[in-house]
Amino acid sequence: MRTRPLGRTDVQVTELAYGAAGIGNLFRPVADEEAAAAIDAAWDAGIRTFDTAPHYGLGLSERRLGAALRGRPRESYTISTKVGRLLVPADGDGDDLADGFAVPATHRRVWDFSADGVRRSLEASLGRLGLDRVDIVLLHDPDDHAAQALDEAYPALERLRGEGVVGAIGVGMNQCPVPTRFLRDTDIDVVLLAGRYTLLEQEGLDALLPEAEARGRSVQIGGVFNSGLLIDPKPGATYDYAPAPDPVLDRALRLKAVTERHGVPLRGAALAFPFAHPAVASVLTGARSAEEVRDAVDLLGRPLPAALWDDLRAEGLLHPNTPVPSSKKPSSKKPS
Repeated sequence: MRTRPLGRTDVQVTELAYGAAGIGNLFRPVADEEAAAAIDAAWDAGIRTFDTAPHYGLGLSERRLGAALRGRPRESYTISTKVGRLLVPADGDGDDLADGFAVPATHRRVWDFSADGVRRSLEASLGRLGLDRVDIVLLHDPDDHAAQALDEAYPALERLRGEGVVGAIGVGMNQCPVPTRFLRDTDIDVVLLAGRYTLLEQEGLDALLPEAEARGRSVQIGGVFNSGLLIDPKPGATYDYAPAPDPVLDRALRLKAVTERHGVPLRGAALAFPFAHPAVASVLTGARSAEEVRDAVDLLGRPLPAALWDDLRAEGLLHPNTPVPSSKKPSSKKPS
């Protein structure tokens, strides 16, 4: 499992990273034991980069991740969390499924991209994680708060980085225009881009990825399966956390037909695809079980035929200039 630096920082990330939204009970409950087993499997496979957020299960993801990593050498792994949503105790009953998580609605989320909000959010995250520091802090989904995120939250993160409290800072979003603006107007180290540079769609190639490459910044790719559509495309499959529109489903089915013609599972091609771009430092896989982790690691280790990418281009499913993976098998060397 190779490691790469984030931008010009000393922070190293493994090429495959563990996305912990699933163990925050995304859409359905996950038992504590199942969550711990997933993180153990990731560790055993050589994954040393873990991404979480307060948003994921109203803090459940952070608590579970911190508990599972406790006792492991702190210098041996990289952990990222996010700021922008403060968790405030709530008096109401019910669950959090309206926001996508099968957890009791013990708290409510309050948007806050102020400097004070950044520090309060990070302090609360450290408490849930049981850590005295994190390596990466990302501004989380500032779509409707871009001005405050740029004017207040970003300078606060820059100060934290300057003080050595965090090693790398950036923004995590599922759109391209705002992160591209951050790349141009700030000194962030990384963009976590979810769902916009995948085998299904390559919007990130228009401006964001070239901008990151030109400026020596890094991109982490999340949502490589487009909310599950590229795992098993069929009527009712989800895309951007909603049922896939017919044209999108049709494109996914065409992708599946080509990959299977070459004996490659669609999810395998989807996982491998982003690595070819030079700005991409790592790809997050959002596993909620040990089996899903092992499947991702196994898929990443399989060489893919060059003819697969040629056929995808020939059928108009990839832009002619889209970089594609080589047919060489990735390194399987594990970090210590």
